[in-house]
Amino acid sequence: MTSGDLADVFSGLVARPEAIGQLRAAATHPVHAYLLVGPPGRGSHDAAMAFAGALLCAEGGCGHCRTCRLALAGEHPDVSLFEPEGAFLLRSDAEEIIRVAARSPVEGDRKVLVLTDFHRVREVGPMLLKTIEEPPASTIFVIVADTVVPELVTIASRCVRVTFDPIPEDMLVSLLVGRGVVREKALAAAQAAAGDFTRASLLVGDEHLASRRSFWAQVPRRLDETGATVAVLTEEALTLVEEAAGPLRVAQEEALRRMEEHVATYGERGSGRRRLEATQRRELRRHRAEELRFGLAVLAGCYRDALAVGGSATSEALASLDAIQRSAENLVRNPSESLLLQALFLRLSPLGA
Repeated sequence: MTSGDLADVFSGLVARPEAIGQLRAAATHPVHAYLLVGPPGRGSHDAAMAFAGALLCAEGGCGHCRTCRLALAGEHPDVSLFEPEGAFLLRSDAEEIIRVAARSPVEGDRKVLVLTDFHRVREVGPMLLKTIEEPPASTIFVIVADTVVPELVTIASRCVRVTFDPIPEDMLVSLLVGRGVVREKALAAAQAAAGDFTRASLLVGDEHLASRRSFWAQVPRRLDETGATVAVLTEEALTLVEEAAGPLRVAQEEALRRMEEHVATYGERGSGRRRLEATQRRELRRHRAEELRFGLAVLAGCYRDALAVGGSATSEALASLDAIQRSAENLVRNPSESLLLQALFLRLSPLGA
C-alpha cells in the first residue's frame, strides 16, 4: 500500500472490509491494546501501520498529512515497529519493548508500538503481560499475530481483537485481473492462495503450481504403510517446497539490488541491509509454511472426497483429516518440516488408486 492519493489512511488496503471498518471506528476513541489476527497476506500488517497513523493523526487518519505519510512509511518517531528477527521472540526483545513502552512520545501526546509476528511470543509472554495490560496512558499497543497460539491467549484477553479473515476468492481474482493478470491464471492462483493476497500475487508467475498440486493429490495413493515410502514422499515434498520459493527469492534478490544501489548513491543510515535481510528470512519461513499448508489442503480434499464416497474407510478418512488439521496447526510453531511430514504420512490412511 502507498500513501499517494488516499481518501484516508485505510484506503488501498487489501483486506476484508469488516476488519478495516472496525479499525476505522476504533481510531476515534482507542483503548490501550489491539490484537490484529491474520497473516500479512490478508492485510493485517499493512492495516497495523495504517491504524498507527490513524491513532496519531489529528483527523483520525486523513491519509494526507505528514503524520499519516510517515506512519505508513514506518518512519514516524512515535510509531515503534518491532519485528522479531529469530524464530521466536527473545527475552531481549521483550525487555526492549518494555523500555520503549515506558518512554514519552516524541512529537505528540500519544505513541504506538506495533508488534508483528506475535504468534512467536513463546515463553516471554508473561514478561510483557503487565506492560500490555497497563501501559502508560500515552502508549497504545497494536499487536499482529497470524493466529492466537496458547502462549498468546492471556495477552489476547487483554486486547480488542480484530480478525482478518481470508480474502474471498472472487476478490482475489478481481484484484489480480486489475493488475493485468490473465483471468485463468488469476483464478488458479486465487484457488491455491487460501485467501492470501501476497501468496496469490506470487503464484500467478509460478509455472509449477499445477505439478505441485498433482504431487500432493497423489500422496494418499502412493502411501503403502512403509517407512521407505514415507521417506521418499517426504524428500520429494520438501524439494517441491524449496523450488516453490523460486519466485520469492527472485523478488528478494531484486530488493537487495535496489537497496545496494540506493546505498551506493545516498549512503546508508542505520542498519537497513540487516533489517531487510531479517525481513526476507521471515518471508521465506512464512512462504515455506504457506506452501506446506497448500499441500495439506490438497491432502484434506482427497480425504473429504473419500468421505463423500462413503464405505468401510470412513473412520480412517476422518482420522486422516484430523491428522492433517493437527499438522496445519503445528506449522505456526516453526517445527522441523521433515519430522512433521514424516509423522503425518505415517498417520495417513492409504487410498486406493
